[in-house]
Amino acid sequence: MGSERRTFLELLALYLFIQFSVTTANYFEPFNVTYDHRALIIDGKRRMLISAGIHYPRATPQMWPDLIAKAKEGGADVVDSYTFWNGHEPVRGQYNFEGRFDLVKFVRLVGDSGLYFLLRIGPYVCAEWNFGGFPVWLRDIPGIEFRTDNEPFKSEMQRYVTKIVDLLREEKLLSWQGGPIILLQIENEYGNMESSYGQRGKDYVKWAANMALGLRAGVPWVMCKQTDAPGEIIDTCNDYYCDGYKPNSPNKPTIWTENWDGWYTSWGGRWPHRPTEDLAFAVARFFQRGGSLMNYYMYFGGTNFGRTSGGPFYITSYDYDAPIDEYGLRSEPKWGHMKDLHAAIRLCEHALVAADSPQYIKLGPQQEAHVYWVNSSLSENQSTCSAFLANIDEHKAATVNFRGSSYSLPPWSVSILPDCRNTAFNTAKVGAQTSVKLIENALSPKRSMPELVMSKTEVSSFSESWMSVNEPIGIWSANNFTFQGMLEHLNVTKDESDYLWHMTRIYVSDEDIAFWEENQASPTIIIDSMRDVLRVFINGKLAGSVDGHWVKVVQPVQFPQGYSDLILLSQTVGLQNYGAFLEKDGAGFKGQIKLTGFKNGDIDLSKASWTYQVGLKGEVQKIFTIEENEKARWTELKPDAAPSIFTWYKAYFDAPEGTEPVALDLGSMGKGQAWVNGHHIGRYWNLVAPKDGCPQTCDYRGAYHSEKCMTNCGKPTQSWYHVPRSWLQASNNLLVIFEETGGNPFDISVKSRVSGILCAQVSESHYPPLRQWLNPDVIDGKVSIKDMGPEIHLQCEDGHIISSIEFASYGTPRGGCQNFSQGNCHSPNSLSVVSKACVGRNSCFVEVSNSGFQGDPCRRVVKTLAIQARCVSSSTVGVSQF
Repeated sequence: MGSERRTFLELLALYLFIQFSVTTANYFEPFNVTYDHRALIIDGKRRMLISAGIHYPRATPQMWPDLIAKAKEGGADVVDSYTFWNGHEPVRGQYNFEGRFDLVKFVRLVGDSGLYFLLRIGPYVCAEWNFGGFPVWLRDIPGIEFRTDNEPFKSEMQRYVTKIVDLLREEKLLSWQGGPIILLQIENEYGNMESSYGQRGKDYVKWAANMALGLRAGVPWVMCKQTDAPGEIIDTCNDYYCDGYKPNSPNKPTIWTENWDGWYTSWGGRWPHRPTEDLAFAVARFFQRGGSLMNYYMYFGGTNFGRTSGGPFYITSYDYDAPIDEYGLRSEPKWGHMKDLHAAIRLCEHALVAADSPQYIKLGPQQEAHVYWVNSSLSENQSTCSAFLANIDEHKAATVNFRGSSYSLPPWSVSILPDCRNTAFNTAKVGAQTSVKLIENALSPKRSMPELVMSKTEVSSFSESWMSVNEPIGIWSANNFTFQGMLEHLNVTKDESDYLWHMTRIYVSDEDIAFWEENQASPTIIIDSMRDVLRVFINGKLAGSVDGHWVKVVQPVQFPQGYSDLILLSQTVGLQNYGAFLEKDGAGFKGQIKLTGFKNGDIDLSKASWTYQVGLKGEVQKIFTIEENEKARWTELKPDAAPSIFTWYKAYFDAPEGTEPVALDLGSMGKGQAWVNGHHIGRYWNLVAPKDGCPQTCDYRGAYHSEKCMTNCGKPTQSWYHVPRSWLQASNNLLVIFEETGGNPFDISVKSRVSGILCAQVSESHYPPLRQWLNPDVIDGKVSIKDMGPEIHLQCEDGHIISSIEFASYGTPRGGCQNFSQGNCHSPNSLSVVSKACVGRNSCFVEVSNSGFQGDPCRRVVKTLAIQARCVSSSTVGVSQF
């Protein structure tokens, strides 16, 4: 066997050894974690690590095993999550580690799957989570100032962090105990805020680091976006690109704690989309230039159930354009392309961990190579290497010469050569399938966005009638109080509800009426500053609404002669989760509140006597639960009834058949909240995104930013809401809606969600699939990697099979997914070959080559195979189809 084959055999053997070690790791056998300048050292060995961000409260425990399995299948070595203080300690001293907040169960599931864990304790987390993860009761601690050298805050923070570390130690979840946790994080992106606090901020960073280290957790700690992280704390990068990042000490490895593979969305906004090619480019560049651990933020985004979304004004969905979508389905081609990238990086790991730094080679004006060498175990005179070839030109492809061979590099791309000869992967050449999920949000076939959608036809059946009950406007119980002056919203509600009622009495004289008539004017309520939503009622009738973040209010109103009840309803839509001095942000009203336009001058409402009522009557009575919903006096709702504000609706529905994820369509409603069987699905708000700002094509080339590749222009920001399967029973599910602005509940529907259509398109010029690098047949000297043809891999979700091939053409097909057509060159065997390989299977591989289709349909032409397939539940077809 020649030296080339021997070096490849070594590479293969090392790869299989590492994979076997990770897959079969027994975390009941303790192992130590340290680090040097190059990487984390796990059980004595340097590792290159891929991490998948999954926030456990944004899914249900029943979803966790599948999410972890898909992360592992996608090539992750690590799972990452914050902890959520306000979820774990909703009342000071009363802890919650159950249900969606069962941290121990989640970490154990990760360890049982053979993956490591990065736990980011915080306790400030941002995360577009309500109040950045802080419990609102923290504001009430006397003398407290958040995230600075403040004794009350440091005492509370240390108590919580100690609680978490003690819990991990008690449950034996740390690596040296045989658990999966290899890294912990203290604080979160404080470097962005530190200057706001001056010297006290610098002192706080040192205190936080020393406090964390003093807990003796036995694994390394990190601080992200903290270039002055002290001593043993590893400072890490959060950004779209971290390939140029260097830690603050030559003794620390380069770690990327947040690779933003998408972005969050606000009510009334467009949906951000990060192109798959650019994401892969960023990851490859990170490892090319010396990175050692990269974490996707997010790998699975999930759902802001209940009132957990932050903001203000962040939507209930936290899909984040992640490789696994909000419902737990693979987002293709992002998931598949990243899986292939991870496999290519893993093939290079033997060289990446052996070299202290790469050899840099300039290949052109904007082209470069980084080469990692490792001495061969077969001979001291031999060595093997892995290389990354990059073309950072945003516009032009380039052909480069490297080690005597020529390589073509698309613009803004990286090619990975695990053996420094053969290209295993290029970031800009996407061969992974596209999944189609929901037709209402389908993109034009001309667009290059990867994920189209489609909805199953199975719709659950609702009960024949809807019931309704009106929510009282204003003061509805004896549990209220009166105060001379205007109180701050959160000081009253403690965030137990979005809603706070304020009522005062206004007297209008005959002279006032005459004054308005004479001047053709009306009184006006003026508020210096308000957030998030204000509703103004006069004698129980809605007089106006305003929404915004600390905006001035100028609201004309009309009063009859005599006494009138003026009611102001302030509402929160997610508490501020980012910025300095969060404890001072508050909610409701700021500054002066006055009523202008009266004959005898303005009325200073800031000093008026106000009666306060927290929350909604139905909310306090919990009429959204199965146990308590009959407390309300429901009446039947007529289909022709006019839309009504501040109304509760309920109906019963059967769950869609099957096991697919379930979505609730609330596109016919206005604004409010929804519950299913007592579980709070979240807030809904039918605001429409601007009509412009979404490009017809999304060019992946060049630096990405959150406004670059927007989608969903001119459509409601969110219409579909996730209802976890574990919250449903087969029939008679209770749906309760609280509607604020008026809507039509009769148009609400519940549907299953599934990747119903798969599309893929690969040409002969594509690289051989990575799985063929692990095929022993290539080592016998008879077949070279370059001789193996590329292939298409199609894969339905678990429990589904490919029921039919709707299009197949090997030749020169035209168009894109859901718009394919045959070109001038077409193999007549296309449909039969693909159908034979795929129909009746959950997944299949189809080789893209002349031999695979029994001949060349057009000589001297580069051929492409395009396929469109349909997936159905395996329970809907007979066993004979397998």
